[in-house]
Amino acid sequence: MTLPPARTRPAPRPTLLLTGGAGVLGRALVDELAADHDLVCLRRRNPIGDPRVREIAGDLLAPGLGLAPAEREELAARVDIVLHCAAETDWRKSPGEIRRTNVSGTRHVLDLAERAGAPFHYVSTAYAAGELHPRDRERFPGAAAYLESKRAAEQAVREAAVPGVVLRPSVVMGDSRTGRTAGNGGFTALLGSLVLGRLPVLPGAADTRIDLVPQDYVARAAADLIRGAVTEGEYWLTAGPQAPTVREAVELCLDFAADQGLVRPPSPRLIPAEAAHRLLLPLTRGRSHHRTELLLAFQHEPAFTTSLGGPHCGPALTRDGIRAALVRTLLTWAESRSRLLDARRAPVPGPSCAALSAQDGRTARLGGR
Repeated sequence: MTLPPARTRPAPRPTLLLTGGAGVLGRALVDELAADHDLVCLRRRNPIGDPRVREIAGDLLAPGLGLAPAEREELAARVDIVLHCAAETDWRKSPGEIRRTNVSGTRHVLDLAERAGAPFHYVSTAYAAGELHPRDRERFPGAAAYLESKRAAEQAVREAAVPGVVLRPSVVMGDSRTGRTAGNGGFTALLGSLVLGRLPVLPGAADTRIDLVPQDYVARAAADLIRGAVTEGEYWLTAGPQAPTVREAVELCLDFAADQGLVRPPSPRLIPAEAAHRLLLPLTRGRSHHRTELLLAFQHEPAFTTSLGGPHCGPALTRDGIRAALVRTLLTWAESRSRLLDARRAPVPGPSCAALSAQDGRTARLGGR
């Protein structure tokens, strides 16, 4: 008698603990990982509201993540992988608050990973690899605290009792296919200011690079590393040599304004960083100061290295692909500012009085036939 083949049980889906699931990159990570992982998302205030994840209310700043001991132990027993994406990225917060969230918060999530014996994937930033000029640290305490906190968190990951992966994305923009993103602040708002002609003067050299990477490329690379069982190393999720220059990014924004029916703004005047510190920054306040800070901090030369396109690290970026993703990001921004753009669109010139008179004559003649 021939026995039927034995049934094989499907391999259990690994459980992945994700922090920062409500953020720009977190949403993209949920989309990328939900198909083959049981996702548990730790969140503090903003609910994720996604049926593909189980949400747990907690607090990065509290010992034990603010969880009851039994809940913390149950979570540690379930978790196979930890992906720590939550961070304080608003440089307008106090340096102390930035450091507490990004350093103490990382240590608290690491404690849970060590209890679980789970590999730890940490989302840092490519800009943590460089040092701000002492002058910049004084003028931009929020940016300085952010970069210092990311370096300290990376070091905590290296010293942890579990294997760790450090992911270093550059400036994350919208999805390369749709332009969608969970927010229109930060660098997207800066690009929008260029479209609206609100930045007549910019700091930096025209040929300096601004490294931009679509959020879905970052999420795909992070997921490929996890699916490939990579548990150690540093990975640069950047455009690298394909990154656009300041001049290219500015011209793209000005061309976009014209394509949207706006009066094409004049090209901003680019001034060297040293002159910006002496002449421009003392005159800026509020949003203008913050956007100047972003531009100064995000310019980078020489080009970053990149791991995209390498083993278990998603597809590589091309220059044309970056430009297309940037335009789609701007289109999404424009949808959210439709009333503002409608008010600024140049009126379509109507027919002249002479043309209307001629048209009336033609209509009369036709009607009399």
